Amino acid sequence: MSQESINVPTMADMMATGQQPEVLFWVGCSGSFDDRAKKITKAFVKLLNSAGVSFAILGSEESCTGDPAKRSGNEFLFQMQAMANIEVLNAYEVKKIVTACPHCFNTLKNEYPGLGGTYDVVHHTQFLKSLLDDGRLTIEGGQFKGKKITFHDPCYLGRANNIYEAPRELMDKLDAELLEMKRSKRNGLCCGAGGAQMFKEPEKGNKDVNVERTEDALETQPEIIAAGCPFCNTMLTDGVKAKNREHDIKVMDVAELIATAKDL
Repeated sequence: MSQESINVPTMADMMATGQQPEVLFWVGCSGSFDDRAKKITKAFVKLLNSAGVSFAILGSEESCTGDPAKRSGNEFLFQMQAMANIEVLNAYEVKKIVTACPHCFNTLKNEYPGLGGTYDVVHHTQFLKSLLDDGRLTIEGGQFKGKKITFHDPCYLGRANNIYEAPRELMDKLDAELLEMKRSKRNGLCCGAGGAQMFKEPEKGNKDVNVERTEDALETQPEIIAAGCPFCNTMLTDGVKAKNREHDIKVMDVAELIATAKDL
C-alpha cells in the first residue's frame, strides 16, 4: 500500500494553517511501532478518511502515555511521561481524543485528569459506532456475511470502563454470526498482556494465560477472533499459533473487519 493513499496530518500541520481538527487520533506505541498493530492504525485511518472526519495525530510529539510504567510500579516515570504529553496536548488545545488502544484510552481518560489533562477520550470502536449512528459511516457484510466471529473483551475497555456494546454493535452490521465465549463481557478473561506483562516472559506455571484465553475462543469454533486492543491481538495471535490453528483462524481488530468489509 502506498503512503500517498493515506492522508494523515499532524497537529503541527493543522495549527500552521489555523485549523483545529474534530478529533486527535492518539496512535500509541503499538500502533506506531509494532508491525502487526500498524495495520490496525492504517485500517482505522482509512475509515476516518472514508467518513470525512477531520483528524490529526501528534506524530513525533506523541510519547508513550506511561501505562506500562504505571502498571509495573514506576509511578515517577509515569508522571514524567504524562506531564510531558499533557503539556503538548494542552498547548494544542486538544478537546477530543480517539485511540485504538484500550491501555492508552484508560490512561488518558482516567489518569490524566488528576495531572491537569482533561479530555473527551473515546475508544475507536465507540467513535466508529458514533460515525455509524450519525450516518457518516456505512457498513455492509461484504465478505464477512455469515462468518463465525467471536469477540474478546479487552480488560481496559470492558471491565475497567464498562464498554461492551460498541464493538458488538459494529460487528452486528457485518451480518456475521457473533459467538460469545463462556467467559465474556464482565466475566471476560484477560489475554495475559495487562499490567505491563506484555513486555516480559511469563512466570513458570502450568499454562500461559494467552493459551487459556485462546482455548475459550476456540470453544466457540470461530473463523475469526475479533479484538479491540493491539496487546490482545498479539497475545491471541500467539495463542492461535500455539494451538497450530493459524491456517484456519484469523485474529483481526474490529477496525480491520470494517475496513475490509468496505474494501478500503
